[in-house]
Amino acid sequence: MEWKKIISIVTIACSLHITVKGQQMITLQEAIAAGLNKNYDILLLSNDSVAAATDQRYIYGAFLPNLNATAGTLWSTSAQKQKYDTRDDVEGSGIKTDNINAALNLNWTLFDGLKMFATKRKVEELYSLGSINLKNQVVNTTAEIINNYYLIVRQKQLLKAIEEQMSINEERVKLADRKLSVGLGTKPELLQAKVDLNAQKAAHLEQQTTMIQLRDQLNQLTGMQLPAVYEVADSIPLELDMNISDIQNQIETSNPTILQALKGADIAKISLKEAKASRWPTVSFVSAYNFTRNQNQNNINPFSSTYSRNKGYNFGFTATIPILNNLSVNRNIRQAQLDVEYQDIAVSKQMSLVNVWIKVAFNSYQYQINALRLEEENIELAKENVMIALERFRQGVSTFLELREAQKSLEDAYDRLIAARYNTKLSETELLRLKGELIR
Repeated sequence: MEWKKIISIVTIACSLHITVKGQQMITLQEAIAAGLNKNYDILLLSNDSVAAATDQRYIYGAFLPNLNATAGTLWSTSAQKQKYDTRDDVEGSGIKTDNINAALNLNWTLFDGLKMFATKRKVEELYSLGSINLKNQVVNTTAEIINNYYLIVRQKQLLKAIEEQMSINEERVKLADRKLSVGLGTKPELLQAKVDLNAQKAAHLEQQTTMIQLRDQLNQLTGMQLPAVYEVADSIPLELDMNISDIQNQIETSNPTILQALKGADIAKISLKEAKASRWPTVSFVSAYNFTRNQNQNNINPFSSTYSRNKGYNFGFTATIPILNNLSVNRNIRQAQLDVEYQDIAVSKQMSLVNVWIKVAFNSYQYQINALRLEEENIELAKENVMIALERFRQGVSTFLELREAQKSLEDAYDRLIAARYNTKLSETELLRLKGELIR
């Protein structure tokens, strides 16, 4: 089946298992493979695709004749009275009659204005549309899994940044306590250091809870195929040399939404041919084989038979010529023409939207790359500034306020850096989704 081929493109063997602190490592490829096999949205659309494939498989039945057999038997009991001018009247009751009939009828449409050929093409196009719809859902689901997976990675990196801040705050508490014990510090310095440390511990707990929720969310996207507890990668790989001309190249043949619009326009044109076919006469070949048998008991009429049988066949041609049909044919044709015009406009609109989306996504991609490079440089400066501030605080030549300010700058730098990495990945994924290259 077509939908199985699409899924098999991106489904890989999930034989590699890495454990981190007792938790199974799930790679992005494994998450995608699980999602494309068990994602509920894909399964629902796969069912529609199979239904379209079933119609396509049996479409040749439209060219075959209709052959129907009928059979029946009838028993009757009656009372009869007959009057004659030339002989005596007759009368009787309890007269029984047995009647058996059977027929085999064939009707074969030979010409219907080529409507049957248009219908065949329409079913084939609907089958292709079902495959495109499925691919579009696969692309969207893959993008959703990628974004959700790296959102967990982002939160994991934020967790490490919080742990780094906690280690600095723990050192602050030790230094403040030591300075207080030798009479060089103050109690508020120690209390503030402990308050900041507790705040970092609370943020650490909150971050862990957020990661658990995101893991469950990713598991739902994969149809609950992932372990209850698992680990993800530590880093977000980025492609930093994407070119907008490469993305826009052949976009009309790769973007699923454009392909959907184009296929809708093709189907509308075929529907117009179906409507126009109603103007032509319908020529059919008809044939029948008939069998009847009638048996009368207690016949009161001496001139009536007590048993009769009739069998034989006939064949011929019929033609149905449309002459006046309340202008319904013209109305249907006009409606089909309007649908063709509508679908052509929809194609132009979708192409315009996709081109705009690509430009917007690429501008965001470029901005995030520039922001990422800036934040990568800034994080080194913030780290060095904290180390200097910590050493100055250790030597007693600066206050805890200066150290807290340096820590806050480092915390903000980490937030911006990790956000820039994730947002760059989002823009990259969106560009590949629009190009239709998340799966091949």
